[in-house]
Amino acid sequence: METPLILTLDLGTSSVRALLFDGRGRHLEGMQASREHIPRTTPDGGAELDADELVERALACAEEVLQRAGKWQREIAGVAVCTFWHSFLGVDGAGQAVTPIYLWADTRSAREVAELRTRLDERAVHARTGCVFHTSYLPARLLWVQRTFPDLSRRVRRWLSPGEYLFLRLFGEPRCSYSMASGTGLFDQNRLDWDEEVLSAAKVRREQLSPLVDVDAPAKGLRGKFAARLQPLRKVPWFPAVGDGACSNLGCGCVSPKRAALMIGTSGAMRVLFTSGQARPPWGVWCYRVDRRRFLLGGALSNGGNLLVWMQNTFRLEPEERVEQELATLEPDAHGLTVLPFLAGERSPGWAPEARAAIVGLRWHTRPIDILQAGLEAVAYRFALLHELLRSAGSEVREIIATGGALLRLPVWIQILADVLGQPVTASAEPEASSRGAALLALEALGVLPDLREVPAALGKTYWPNPESQARYQQAKERQRELYSRLIGD
Repeated sequence: METPLILTLDLGTSSVRALLFDGRGRHLEGMQASREHIPRTTPDGGAELDADELVERALACAEEVLQRAGKWQREIAGVAVCTFWHSFLGVDGAGQAVTPIYLWADTRSAREVAELRTRLDERAVHARTGCVFHTSYLPARLLWVQRTFPDLSRRVRRWLSPGEYLFLRLFGEPRCSYSMASGTGLFDQNRLDWDEEVLSAAKVRREQLSPLVDVDAPAKGLRGKFAARLQPLRKVPWFPAVGDGACSNLGCGCVSPKRAALMIGTSGAMRVLFTSGQARPPWGVWCYRVDRRRFLLGGALSNGGNLLVWMQNTFRLEPEERVEQELATLEPDAHGLTVLPFLAGERSPGWAPEARAAIVGLRWHTRPIDILQAGLEAVAYRFALLHELLRSAGSEVREIIATGGALLRLPVWIQILADVLGQPVTASAEPEASSRGAALLALEALGVLPDLREVPAALGKTYWPNPESQARYQQAKERQRELYSRLIGD
């Protein structure tokens, strides 16, 4: 172990985690705590979390890690925070949450998406903000909240991300990092400022949003009961929350344009990090920020590990260990099914929030395990489309690193991805890539790590594509493309 130490808080869609890392970005064994939660969903497409419960879980996790750390508490030099992008809540003048957290998976603003497309030039907005008009971004969703709950919206003084709300509670003032702002659809990526045209269209005033800062502008001095509750952390710097996708790339070692991260957790994403004077995202993918120096280009799937969990629960499958063994014995695409995996609508690359899941080709002999296999393959086909877009954008990806809890728990899924992509895929050996990435950013801001390449990420097994499987998957990909065109559109 090398000091100083960094405590991380990862506010996730399905859980909150706290971990302790040393000065070389290594997780200290046994120094972790987690609390799970389940988002509230509604038949009309809602997805919400309670903001105060999320904060309480984060604080409880931090307390547990501090207790485990014992005498090493005094070596903690900072707290790093990462959280999910594209989610927000409203607070009143007293700083109390008056709305739930509206999650990225909430699709109730589809009508407002269509309206924005008639009022603004979507491609020009995309060129500036890196985001399209979609239910996962804030412009349409802010309009929806204001129209659906007008009385409630009038009570809102600020609109915040979950990480900003954490800082508001702990320090009395919110801070919005360039990273978190870049995932809203309200932010000009190149000017590092809020986009006035989009703010006007979303009927949001600048003063209703948090001050913008970079990740190296921490807050200090926990207030009141929080200082007493987290005494060892009361005077150390707390670094502003950063998007979990950006942190994941850093944490799994994808710190150059030649190495792409392929993540499947609750959702999924394929991302490439690059440093450039200007962001010029091609149509079909998004562009966000890590900080003022680094961009993140990629695409995101709303359906990843959540699809796996849904299938496991719905079809009452065996435990994952047995499922893994059975999947490994099955021939690629032997089931003959075609699946559109859009339980939560679609983000990249088609950006169709109204898309719904479909399973086509069911027969008498179709088994639950066949449907699961077809679902995993279907997600891989969506990643293949993202891979093609990144290559067409000039990305010179030579390595693909697999990360995310859902993917790393199911190695057969990594093999499917390698076969579908026709490129080797290496499993990350960093089980908490997002938390590690947040810790590395904090160590960089403290001057402990001048160059993140000095601390390479641990890697595991490489999965090589099978040419025969690749050929079969190519045909299955075309079936999915045709079904998508028939049911959803071009």
